[in-house]
Amino acid sequence: MDKLMNNNKVKLTVVLLGSICSFALYHMKKKINIPQFLFSKKWFSEFSLMWPGQAFSLEIKKIIHQAKSKYQSILVFESTTFGKVLVLDGVIQLTEKDEFAYHEMMTHIPMTVAKEPKNVLIVGGGDGGVIRELCKYKTIENIDICEIDEMVIDVSKTFFKNISLGFDDKRVNVFIEDASKFLENVTNTYDIIIVDSSDPIGPAESLFNQNFYEKVYNALKPNGYCVAQCESIWIHVGTIKSMMGYARKLFKKVEYANISIPTYPCGCIGILCCSKMDTGMSKPNRRLETKEFSDLKYYSYENHSAAFKLPTFVLKDIESV
Repeated sequence: MDKLMNNNKVKLTVVLLGSICSFALYHMKKKINIPQFLFSKKWFSEFSLMWPGQAFSLEIKKIIHQAKSKYQSILVFESTTFGKVLVLDGVIQLTEKDEFAYHEMMTHIPMTVAKEPKNVLIVGGGDGGVIRELCKYKTIENIDICEIDEMVIDVSKTFFKNISLGFDDKRVNVFIEDASKFLENVTNTYDIIIVDSSDPIGPAESLFNQNFYEKVYNALKPNGYCVAQCESIWIHVGTIKSMMGYARKLFKKVEYANISIPTYPCGCIGILCCSKMDTGMSKPNRRLETKEFSDLKYYSYENHSAAFKLPTFVLKDIESV
């Protein structure tokens, strides 16, 4: 009995020490502002100031690549259940298993609403997922992508070939710079702007303010549309309201669409949908029925409109903006 009790005490001590070390490391990282993630031989765990008090973990099959760019840390690993995973500054950007949900909706919502868009800008999006979807449209003449971190593009081309294949399209032009600066002297140019940014911490911080949305508005044509990554309805209502507030000072119609995607915080991510016209983006104007779109896995004519049907608590919050 004494031996059993001693063994239990040892186990408890190990657990407590492990918990204390994890807790201390997490709060140390808060203070010194380095990536909020941990990985052992078997598990990657994601922490962030954007979602305090919770973490998301994936079992690691193999670490494939680790690097540090001018702007952020970059990690690629093979998971046991979600395929290869791209992580920037400790935050999951995509996995091979579920990336299509986000990239399809970010692209096809504005593309099926706009009338014959020919010139499109992607802000961020260095993984190439949005480019891949845009390249399915034969009517598009020009796709500009403004990505601040060239290493993200290089890593995606190397390790995520099925996602980044659109970079080889002749219509794609890559600009390596801060999108806020890129847009300073751009006016009346784009039919659609897709802001495929990371969270408002680090390199993407300049894309979450009134000044940036004024630049986006000016860069769009009179009948233009903008969509932007807009966080989670469960834990980021404050950020969502701020972004909608910026947009509503400029655009005639501002809406929010919700996407289900398991490896993003709380299992979902939102899209801020901004229109220079009164009609908005909640109803598609055409169906994607040609062979170019036969491989769609998430987007559909019906799912387009369904994404704008939000829970009551969200509607109450955003309607007050």
